Amino acid sequence: MKFGIIGAGTIGSIISKKLVENGHDVKIADARGIEYLEGKELAGTPVRVEDAIKNIDVLIISLPTKAMPSIRNIIDQVGEEVIIVDTSNYYPFRDDKIEEIENGMVESVWVSNQLGRPVIKAFNNLLAYTLENEGTSADSSERIAMAVSGNDASQKQVVMNVVSELGFDAVDSGSLSDSWRQQPGTPAYCTELTKDELTKALKKANKEKAPLLRDKVMEIFAEKKDVEFLHEDVVNLNREIYNS
Repeated sequence: MKFGIIGAGTIGSIISKKLVENGHDVKIADARGIEYLEGKELAGTPVRVEDAIKNIDVLIISLPTKAMPSIRNIIDQVGEEVIIVDTSNYYPFRDDKIEEIENGMVESVWVSNQLGRPVIKAFNNLLAYTLENEGTSADSSERIAMAVSGNDASQKQVVMNVVSELGFDAVDSGSLSDSWRQQPGTPAYCTELTKDELTKALKKANKEKAPLLRDKVMEIFAEKKDVEFLHEDVVNLNREIYNS
């Protein structure tokens, strides 16, 4: 398949690497300009953002939530047949407070509105280390699962197939309006669960509590900024707080 990726940060770069390793054609762009890719070790072909959207099957957008409105003019040029994937997570300390989301709008519904296109939500509920290093074969009993949501069943299935190819079980978490169940602060978020565990965690999510628990974890990190958290420490903290 042919992929375009907008966003060459940690998640975008890891997705690009794994797609290339699995034989896909990948173009990767920085929304700010191709000069921001200079000096980066990237899998795939570095291109201008205008070229990342051409002749592709899937466009993966891996940008901070607050940056989404800035690429609307680019998304307006994307072919209607292209599947658009949103990997973003909303964090007020980084994204500034977005009023609609603060008032309860589902993050990826807001993103979809800003882009003017339907999106599939995926690649958001695993830590970068997990995504890069902990994919396994489909027959692994402890295979980690990833949540995928969206309104178009056929597009969602394509993305779920890609997720499986990259080493993770895909769990259909419903429509885009249901994607709050995989947002920060929920039991499904960055807690490294198997397919059965993730399915249960998605059902357990509490929409009102999630932002409070998200912020609680961020406060703990801020309070312990001099402490070096190992990957397993982060996973365990998420499991403890997001299930409380």
